[in-house]
Amino acid sequence: MTDLADTISTYPRLVSALALLVLASVARGQPDVLLITIDDLNDWVGVMGGHPQAKTPNIDRLAARGMLFTNAHAASTTCNPSRTALMTGLRPSTTGVYTNAHDWRVAEELQGIPTFPRYFRDQGYQTLGAGKLFHAHTWSYSGLAGYNDTAAWDAFYPSAERQLPDEVSVPDLNRPVNKNPGFLGFDWSGLVTEDWAMGDGQVVSWAEQQLMAQGSRPRFMAVGIFRPHLPWYVPQKYFDMHPLDTIELPPVTENDLDDLPNVASNQQPGRLQQLEMHDWVLGTTGAWRAAVQGYLASVSFADAMVGQLMDALDRSDRANETIVILLTDHGYHLGEKKRWRKYSLWEESTHVPLIVVAPGVTRPGTRTDQVVSLMDVYPTLTELAGLPSPPHLEGTSLRPLLENPDNTPWDHAAITTYQRNNHAVRTDRYRYIRYADGTEELYDHTNDPYEWTNLAGDPSFSALKDNLARWLPQKNVMPANGG
Repeated sequence: MTDLADTISTYPRLVSALALLVLASVARGQPDVLLITIDDLNDWVGVMGGHPQAKTPNIDRLAARGMLFTNAHAASTTCNPSRTALMTGLRPSTTGVYTNAHDWRVAEELQGIPTFPRYFRDQGYQTLGAGKLFHAHTWSYSGLAGYNDTAAWDAFYPSAERQLPDEVSVPDLNRPVNKNPGFLGFDWSGLVTEDWAMGDGQVVSWAEQQLMAQGSRPRFMAVGIFRPHLPWYVPQKYFDMHPLDTIELPPVTENDLDDLPNVASNQQPGRLQQLEMHDWVLGTTGAWRAAVQGYLASVSFADAMVGQLMDALDRSDRANETIVILLTDHGYHLGEKKRWRKYSLWEESTHVPLIVVAPGVTRPGTRTDQVVSLMDVYPTLTELAGLPSPPHLEGTSLRPLLENPDNTPWDHAAITTYQRNNHAVRTDRYRYIRYADGTEELYDHTNDPYEWTNLAGDPSFSALKDNLARWLPQKNVMPANGG
């Protein structure tokens, strides 16, 4: 890989050298791009089988149009590092963006590095964005803006300076509806409202209008769907789709934490609150089923938003000229390993849906179990669009798998990072975790799909661990922004 400092210094020259290609690229009739990102969605999707009661008919029909990657993983299990890695093509360990507090826009390692919407704009694309694409949050008014790349867009909804719109919600005085003792945002409730009044409804309605509009340039559109991010407040009809008395809990085992190193079981940052949350759920009658219902309801609501987008794309008569990619920023725990939310290096946090529909490249209804990473999205998009890939990218184009999923040699691993020097290596069969203090976990997914048995202490797996460790990042820069 080209040294990052060299890459930064050469990028302006790269843009200049490629500027003459823009008109030619447009003249060739390059495809449109529609990127759909969903927040906090794990593998509880119908076609992925993560939960037997997940109802996602629209995501399922999108998968039927192209390729489903059943073994895709996030670069981080925290929103901001994951989205920064996705959008810049550089790992958290390379950039130092490890937490939600690190504003990637001022990180030293990212100066001069183009996000992929900005890169597409540089190449002559019209770029349109809406909703949470870079990190943003609803915990405070200032969080609605987030860390958007304001220079990347020709138009953005609600504005380049604010990624998340206001929405119908539960009045502040009534929160939390579930009466939890102060866990931020950990709440759920059905709302008496319509889809269009929700923030996601507004974002998708704007995106629908853009999809139907005519234009003379190829179009790159990115739409960020906020649910199933907490709080799980969505229209009541989505709760009604998942009756409380029928809800199935995720599979767990009582002694799951007994074979974990201390950093994973009780000293990992935020872990004590996670245990407190789980204790509250266990001690509150019906709370676990109600929480799962709230999550499933929010997933179904997000799926309805995907359906609106795909229906609009089909009405636009540009579906056959549009690359569609659907993904989520990371997974989610709902009680597995006594954890809620994400922030771990286990399968529940890293495993994500990834769907690619590329006209003329993918075949309908295909899937692959090969392990891939969200780091691979940037180089895949540029190649599918016929653009030269910037030299700094740390991912691998997925085009060979898209073209020939059954016979393409694929020797890759997915790397997930949670804070500095804590990494998971996921291959087609194994998950290997090494923490900053040197402690380890190892799981064999062929025999242990729920990661209940840590094999790291078994000497017979020493050679395997050494082999998996070769994938660990060699560069682990200090946290960005002095964090």
